[in-house]
Amino acid sequence: MSRVGEMGEFSRFVLTGGIAAGVNVVARWGLSHVMSYEVAVAVAYLFGMTTAYLLARIFVFELSGRSAGSELFRFAIVNIFALAQVWLVSVGLARLAFPAIGFVWHAETIAHLIGVAVPAVTSYFGHRHFSFAKVEPE
Repeated sequence: MSRVGEMGEFSRFVLTGGIAAGVNVVARWGLSHVMSYEVAVAVAYLFGMTTAYLLARIFVFELSGRSAGSELFRFAIVNIFALAQVWLVSVGLARLAFPAIGFVWHAETIAHLIGVAVPAVTSYFGHRHFSFAKVEPE
């Protein structure tokens, strides 16, 4: 793939990832009314991940030659690492960093937005080279 093609693909990934991040943040906000922030961040991630998979499969990556189940399984593996990044940044900012500096204005939401943005580049490469990697002909 050319550099221009890669940039277009990455741009589509960022755009669809932004939509999925919005789903994630809105879900976390709703879930925070019925569970702790820490648990809501993890559960909301599943909503965002499902949205991200569907949008990436349709709009970002070319057909891999794998079944949807295989792609989704690989997608989930990449997202386990991304979830760890999101959770550590979101909870670390909301529970440690922001209180330490006295930042209180929508602290959980801002921490979560920052946390969701952190794995954008690592996730792109993980999905490009693993989740949606083309099956090599035998």
